[in-house]
Amino acid sequence: MASDTYDLIVIGSGFAGCMTTLNFLETCQKAQKQVRVALVEAGRNGERCGASRWTGAFLRLDKELNFDPGWIQEMITVSDSQADLEYCKTLAKEARATAEYLQDHGVQFIRHEEENVLLEFETNQHFVMPEGGGWGMVQVLMRHIERFDNCDLHWETEAHMLLKDDHGSVNGVTVRRSDGKFENLFAPNVMLSCGGFEGSKEMLAQHVGPKTEKIPLIAPGLQYNRGQGLKMAIDAGSDTSGSFDGMHMELADTRTSKPNAAIYGHSYGVVINEQCERFYDEGQRELFATFEAIAVELWREHNNGGFFITDATIMDRFRPGWVYESTDRAPIQANTISELATKLAIDPDKLHQTISQFNTACNDKPFDPMKLDGKATSGLAINKSNWATPLDNPPYYAFPVAAQLVFTFGGVKVNTDSQVLAPGGVPIPGLWATGELTGLYYNGNPPLTSVLRCLTFGRLAGTLLAELGSH
Repeated sequence: MASDTYDLIVIGSGFAGCMTTLNFLETCQKAQKQVRVALVEAGRNGERCGASRWTGAFLRLDKELNFDPGWIQEMITVSDSQADLEYCKTLAKEARATAEYLQDHGVQFIRHEEENVLLEFETNQHFVMPEGGGWGMVQVLMRHIERFDNCDLHWETEAHMLLKDDHGSVNGVTVRRSDGKFENLFAPNVMLSCGGFEGSKEMLAQHVGPKTEKIPLIAPGLQYNRGQGLKMAIDAGSDTSGSFDGMHMELADTRTSKPNAAIYGHSYGVVINEQCERFYDEGQRELFATFEAIAVELWREHNNGGFFITDATIMDRFRPGWVYESTDRAPIQANTISELATKLAIDPDKLHQTISQFNTACNDKPFDPMKLDGKATSGLAINKSNWATPLDNPPYYAFPVAAQLVFTFGGVKVNTDSQVLAPGGVPIPGLWATGELTGLYYNGNPPLTSVLRCLTFGRLAGTLLAELGSH
């Protein structure tokens, strides 16, 4: 069997893997250390598998690149105090430095001020996104990496098994090449940055439960996230963290093949299942605090088929704009509810009844999308707590939606240095992990942090690994 030796092996070329690799290379270069790095990627060159290419990469930062100070409390609340508080504090402390690093390397940020939708942030209705989304950002990082001739990029190469010495320290990985043959790569440190297990029907069934084989993925690159990093780490003795039955899902337009065609407008209309029944309080909390839960509910309890419906009062205010523009298809439009139902191929009488009952149940408080306005319904089986405006101003609009899987929650347990921990909290020598492979979220995902944590802990780990020295 062929073999090669490096100072660091990084598995996965998404945000976490690229940041680890680049920071390691740069730090060693500044210290004039002679090193070799292997960046191992299951996808083809230029394909960009995983999630990094496809995400909009929204970041929970204000226009000055300050991290949302309320996120830690949101994590405590959502996770029932199970989330790793030290990890969360480290992200909060280091997020701005990560954004500044990216800017210094050529990533251009768009500062977005949301004027129409209440965000559950304390960053004054601001968040940040890279120009070109995740694809633009990962291209910038890869261009910097490719300038180093001491970094070997192993495309179409899948990690298969971690290697260990006689003392239990990880010292390499067996990989499978595109020709099906195995090869051993050796290094004193191995970084696992290869995503969750969204692409593994076996692991989804094992950890999440029945019907998972039918969940559509929100982006094609997720098919490569087969949980191999998690399997290898557990085989090496890793502890685990995060909700293994938890997933981040989003409602997406079922009419398009466009990746990441999410429909974010549920707070400002109604969402019904295929039987024309509302099933969730669309105005329970802010949009980003509920968009995941309503998607999970549609998948888990309602055969993953439904519709978002609203009228001209809402559409004239919000479109065009980012809330409804993730899809490349215009909403279905009709002048009456019955006509809309016919176009959606659902029961016109049932839809008319649902909308009429909803309209009658709405109180007279003024509508204000910039606060929890208390404009609610009463007397319904499932009431709407805020933004309950009657749907009585034609034309009427609808998007057919289904929940699509974005990432899984369960993963490897790490400390704030990204060392993989065995049960009892002891680091496994030579083994590291960053990104969505590491378990963080319980019960739900307070959003716009998944990309940011991949970037931040990749940056920190790459720098630390370089400072530890080479063999």
